[in-house]
Amino acid sequence: MHALDVLGDPVRRRILELVAGDEVPAGAIADAIAAEFGISQPAVSQHLRVLRENGFMTVRPEGARRLYAVDPRGPQEASEWLSPFERFWRGPLAALGTELARGARQRRLTAADAKPADADTELARPRDADAGDGGMRPRATGPEHHPESKER
Repeated sequence: MHALDVLGDPVRRRILELVAGDEVPAGAIADAIAAEFGISQPAVSQHLRVLRENGFMTVRPEGARRLYAVDPRGPQEASEWLSPFERFWRGPLAALGTELARGARQRRLTAADAKPADADTELARPRDADAGDGGMRPRATGPEHHPESKER
């Protein structure tokens, strides 16, 4: 079976995801797959066998348990087969990364523009009576802030 045929099944892909970090007991794999896909333990065992026989998984006994791990040969074979096609997604993925960075920068700039007004503007507004100072607040000075001033 070709590496991509092995990976074509969503159950086998999920098994590889579950085992990608470390060795996992067969029982834990069967429980997780049964819960997610609603398939029986014998069906999970069949998928594990396909993965083992095609170089995607290793198994080692530990007492009564069987521990499964990813065998790098299978994913390597799939990667080698796909490598001539990388040019179709490398450029678009790089462009996507650029657009994501540009969007993050724009969000930062927009957030910076939305910050509270500067201190002079803040001082020019009256405070609430609940502020603890009887509603009195110092105001900015200058002719534009004095009602009796003729300069505006």
